Amino acid sequence: MTISFADKVAIVTGAGGGLGRAYAIELARRGAKVVVNDLGGARDGTGHSDAALQVVEEIRAAGGEAMSNGGNVAEFAQMEEMVAKTKEAWGGVHIVINNAGILRDKTFAKMEVADFEIVVRVHLFGAMNVTKAAWNIMREQNYGRVLMVTSGTGIGGNFGQTNYGAAKLGMVGLAKSLHLEGAKNNIRVNSLAPLAGTRMSEDIFPEEAFQAFAPEKVVPAALFLVSDDAPSNAIVGAGGGYFHAAWLTMNPGLVLPDDQLTVEGLAAAWDRIADRSDDAVIQSALDQSLHAMTAITKAHRA
Repeated sequence: MTISFADKVAIVTGAGGGLGRAYAIELARRGAKVVVNDLGGARDGTGHSDAALQVVEEIRAAGGEAMSNGGNVAEFAQMEEMVAKTKEAWGGVHIVINNAGILRDKTFAKMEVADFEIVVRVHLFGAMNVTKAAWNIMREQNYGRVLMVTSGTGIGGNFGQTNYGAAKLGMVGLAKSLHLEGAKNNIRVNSLAPLAGTRMSEDIFPEEAFQAFAPEKVVPAALFLVSDDAPSNAIVGAGGGYFHAAWLTMNPGLVLPDDQLTVEGLAAAWDRIADRSDDAVIQSALDQSLHAMTAITKAHRA
């Protein structure tokens, strides 16, 4: 069965090139009306470009419908204006792909506070700003699909990217809570960790890998996660034709008896506390409380 986006309105941020462009073009090819948002051309967020206009022209030349937007995702008022214009033109907003991002890579010792702040502001606040601007529209129409473009750096960390990793894992936390809040209004929220050769990574990937990890090879995962039958609360990795799911998990843990409830007692029990052989997926923050209460109740009954 062909997955169609006919009658859907999508906003893709950072869509002037790379992954965002690939998402926008395929959404339009499958029938969506697409807002192509892009602010600048450089990977550190500086400068401006007409990249968004070029993508819009490409979509229109192929028979699709699109409009460009040069708003800064880090500025909520500009995202409100973008969403308002989108609704005025096309009647609603059904899909948001929070793809816009920048890099300011340095070791934590050498990183300026401003470099940390701007990366978090663009990625995390940017995702919040766009989603917040569209959220009530999605609630009113009882339909929404939101995709947070996270990163393996957020999930697993990476040397020299403390700012980027903090922002990207923050987006996963945002997605998980929005998944819970949006469920009753058929709003599904997911996270995608792509591996792709783009303007953000063009001098990081070797040329052969740059070609093997073309942005178009991530598109199937992105579009599936914003489709009618998408899951919700998923974390999916994609790149080079490879796809995987990731989870935040917790183990059953254990209850220390009162006579071992000391720093030394915990140190002695650490191997058992850190045992992952019976990990379970965390579905919400309540799971931590439920696991704790279950374990304490069992311990008191023993």
